[in-house]
Amino acid sequence: MFRHWFRCGALAVAALLLALPVIQEAAAQDVGIVEKKVFSMPSYTTAGGKTIRDVKVGWESYGTLNANRDNVIIVPHFFTGNSHAAGKYKAEDAAPGYWNAIIGPGKPIDTDKFYVVSVDSLVNLNTKDPNTTTTGPASINPETGKPYGMSFPIVTMRDFVNVQKALLDSLRVTKVHAAVGASMGALQSIEWANAYPDFVERLVPVIGGPEASAWVIGRTHLWADPILIDPNWNNGDYYGKAEPTAGLALALKLVTLDAQTWTWADKAFGRKWADAAKDPAAAFDNKYQVQQVLDAAGSGRARASDANSFLYLVKANQLFFAGHTASLEDGLAKIKAKTLFLPAKGDLLLVPGYAQQAAEILKKQGKSAEVVEIAGDRGHLDGLFAIGSVGEPLRRFLDN
Repeated sequence: MFRHWFRCGALAVAALLLALPVIQEAAAQDVGIVEKKVFSMPSYTTAGGKTIRDVKVGWESYGTLNANRDNVIIVPHFFTGNSHAAGKYKAEDAAPGYWNAIIGPGKPIDTDKFYVVSVDSLVNLNTKDPNTTTTGPASINPETGKPYGMSFPIVTMRDFVNVQKALLDSLRVTKVHAAVGASMGALQSIEWANAYPDFVERLVPVIGGPEASAWVIGRTHLWADPILIDPNWNNGDYYGKAEPTAGLALALKLVTLDAQTWTWADKAFGRKWADAAKDPAAAFDNKYQVQQVLDAAGSGRARASDANSFLYLVKANQLFFAGHTASLEDGLAKIKAKTLFLPAKGDLLLVPGYAQQAAEILKKQGKSAEVVEIAGDRGHLDGLFAIGSVGEPLRRFLDN
């Protein structure tokens, strides 16, 4: 997750803006040192009918698979994340995985009971992170010996989930006790329950709903635009050349701000100047602190990410619609899992109303569905930073 980019002061705040995990003290209940593993498939055929050869994704696990192989909790990750959900790779790591607060022995997702599996998505953004393994547009196409670029097939949440299912099949897993994920991970969790209704017993979408609404499609469209107009993007043909880091940095700034709230911004920065000696009214180059932090966040993350992968993730999110059917009712009708929605009260991106809407549809269909809101002033990011506040409802749901 590249925590080493951020040293002090404003850059440390920038790390928080990027949806990185809150630094927590190690405790006896932590899962400890974890290993990043790699799952390989000779080929995979996408939901759109395209074949991708030599597919590889990274994955992590916490806890022990039981004899019946049915105590699995699958944890798909969020848009800018990877599979590092808990623990540390090395004792000296600055921070553990993003959901370390709720994954571990005795924690709400109790690794004394459950075998937790988290998988790097296809087209993962973090292509330059040595702890991320993914197949996507930055990968070498075996047929050409060159990076795919925009010739890589369009992939969807169903494709992300199907690759995860292949991994679980390789482990001879017989049942998923629960699919639990945040943001894009929530969309994948819903896709899990829809694609494999007899395999998934419980569903916990955190800060996510059953579709990419017009609002979400519009916001993510704005995220993609800075990359598309960066001349270095060159229709996706930039590998080995100057990369579209300026466009990607701006895209990541938009993601960063959209995942927050105005109340958080006012509390964190107010109208402070970036430099006490440089009045923003005196020159265009003089900035407020919030501007400086957003700039540092975007540019730092852009240097470690892949612009084409960002675009593919945007497309996958925009295409998400539960069940891929004509209506939400039809899509949600396929779900058999008991469902607990955990939206963030102040979320301005995947607003709580989406979860409430889905829960009402499921209940009208005679299914078990409840909603517990996450309180906080971090907006969408409360699904990461404040997840501990709904730990007990989550524990009860998983144990029921």
